[in-house]
Amino acid sequence: MPVATLTLLPLGDTVPVAPGQSLLEAALAAGIELPRSCRNGTCRACRCQMLSGAVRYRTEWPGLSLDEREAGEILPCVALPATEADAVVIAVPQARRRPT
Repeated sequence: MPVATLTLLPLGDTVPVAPGQSLLEAALAAGIELPRSCRNGTCRACRCQMLSGAVRYRTEWPGLSLDEREAGEILPCVALPATEADAVVIAVPQARRRPT
């Protein structure tokens, strides 16, 4: 069965994204910290650039302007891969691996 993936640049880590899991949740489950706050798509703390792939949103209209969406910006806290087989690549310079 195909599994959606999330690749975080510049870290270069690729993590699986379970069905129904947001990109933020997938990163956190893999031990990668991303900027975040509200987790409902309104504060924009997690806003980043999607370099490839496709997403859909848990909320009808997340806190992004049309121009931002057209420029490829996403909110990982409410973004899910568009399909169960999508490979999403995002640029998050502030991403950090959680210390082990």
